[in-house]
Parts: sequence; C-alpha cells; structure tokens
Amino acid sequence: MSSTGQPERKPRADVQRNHVALLEAAQRHFMAYGVDTSLEAVAKEAGVGAGTLYRHFPTRQALLAAVLQTRSEELVARQAGIKLIGDAGEALKLWLRAIEEYFSAFSGLPEPLMAAARAQEPDNPLTPPCSTLIAATDGYVRAAQVAGHVRRSVRSYDLFLAALSIAWIKGYGATDEESLDRLRAVMASGYREPDDQA
Repeated sequence: MSSTGQPERKPRADVQRNHVALLEAAQRHFMAYGVDTSLEAVAKEAGVGAGTLYRHFPTRQALLAAVLQTRSEELVARQAGIKLIGDAGEALKLWLRAIEEYFSAFSGLPEPLMAAARAQEPDNPLTPPCSTLIAATDGYVRAAQVAGHVRRSVRSYDLFLAALSIAWIKGYGATDEESLDRLRAVMASGYREPDDQA
C-alpha cells in the first residue's frame, strides 16, 4: 500500500528490464574502465538513451552505489565466515582484508568512497554504504579492544580509511603484492596493542 492507501503499482516490465540492463552494463564498464567511465557508453550498451539512464540513476554516485549493492553478497558471505572465528584480533584482520578487496572492485573506487565517508552528506548515495561498513568495522574493532588486541585509541573510521588507502594504492598498480603485505603489516602494527605479536 502507498501512503495514500492505494495499492502500489509494480514497475512496468520495460522499466525493470532497463534498470537491470543498466546495472549490468555499468558493472562491465566500471570493471573495464573504472568508475570514471562514460555514462553515455553505459546507456548505449544497455540499449537505452542517456535520459533513461538519468531517470533511473540521477548521478554517477547513484549508479555506482546501486552496482556496489549488487556486489555486496560476496562481502556479506565473507563476513558470515569471519564471525565464526574465535580470535577477535584475527577476525579484525580478515575483515579489513575483505573490505580492502571490496574497495578494489573497480579502478578509482576508493576516491568517491573516501569523499562520501569524509563529508557524510545525507544526499550522497555512497554515504549509507560507507556508514554501514564503518559500523561493521566498529564491531570488529570493539571486540578486538575488549580482547586486548587493539589499542583503545583506535577508531573504526581510521581503519576504514586505512583499508581504502591500500585499495587505492593497489588500484593504481603502484606496488607489488609483497609491498602491499608490508603496508598491511605496518598498518596492523599501528593499531595493535604493543604486547600483541599476533
């Protein structure tokens, strides 16, 4: 039911079809060309005009947020596995690696996510997913702090930004996997309690 008490109408079949086609085309373009890909090219591949794309997704951020939502199932599955780990310090480490890989899905993705997390603009479609990931990170941070693995001064937002930063470096091919592992170790040494050698 709608707010007026009238039964809500389902979207027309062509509207739903266009929505799905746009999401699929956008995902292919984001993967191939990064988040700054041509939206006109996305519309063309989906078989619709640019006006149709903007009716469904008024901004690039709205389209990107919708595509990320379709890709969130893998992250949710990984989180379910991480929750089964009894070691809070190890769970945090695995969660940070999981979101780092999520942030690495498309070239250039860390920048708009960082901007959305920093500004916390309610109208930015990327703000809610960032807030959700920061809140999830907070759960892991707090559990690790209670277990004595993480410094009390560390905040989930700090580690969210650290994972974004590593994803940014990875996305630009600025270093190899060995160097990335050293960066992750440096990050971990910064948030662990001094007596935690894990």
